[in-house]
Amino acid sequence: MVKAVIIEDEKKSRSALVGLLDRYCTNVLILGEAEGVQSGIAMIRQQQPDVIFLDIQMRDGSGFRLLEEVGEINFEIIFTTAFDEYAIKAIKYSALDYLLKPIVPEELIEAVRKVEERKTAKSNNSSKNIDVLLENIKATSRESHKIILSTSEKIHVIKVDDIIRCESDNYYTLFLFVGGKKLLVSKTLKENENLLKDHNFIRPHKSHLINAKYIKGYMKNDGGFIVMTDDSKIPVSRRKKEAIMEIINNL
Repeated sequence: MVKAVIIEDEKKSRSALVGLLDRYCTNVLILGEAEGVQSGIAMIRQQQPDVIFLDIQMRDGSGFRLLEEVGEINFEIIFTTAFDEYAIKAIKYSALDYLLKPIVPEELIEAVRKVEERKTAKSNNSSKNIDVLLENIKATSRESHKIILSTSEKIHVIKVDDIIRCESDNYYTLFLFVGGKKLLVSKTLKENENLLKDHNFIRPHKSHLINAKYIKGYMKNDGGFIVMTDDSKIPVSRRKKEAIMEIINNL
């Protein structure tokens, strides 16, 4: 059984979530509800839940403020929010779950399944993930953002600006970093492209994603390829060549 607390300032939204959990997630036991930051902190400390469903914007502050003030984080977090592009990006970089309102039952079921899976495996990394989230919320530039990357061994906290390029490896992605470090991550290149596209990353080929900051030059021979600062040669697909050349010429 997964023990849960709901922290949401709109009664209608709380009731809707309770109804969805009762109907679709019978393995969830709702320990209590709170309507703001301070009442939410008190509820967490009193009930010691496995997971909290946390609204981002509440009348007495944000869900991020609650996480800063609550102290030790030994529970999972599933954010519930109306669309907030900046907040959602920060959550994605931190590898935390979120549900957009109105909540879709299938997405709720999947989020709860992942919580239960981590509970069974006793692999709660929420404290590290939250540290990254709060750093990204406060970041003043793209270069200072961090990202959580999961490998088969452990969770890694990486500066986005240290990523030189990524290579597709079937359903995995190989990350290559400044200094020669490499990580094989269990996400597709497309998923990582969606995560990094606002950080000056471009995809010149179906198998490659590169940080434009580390482009060293362009060679026209052999159909054309990009030379990176690590001396790797990245092919450019015919379909993307014109767009890629425009980006390179504007660097």
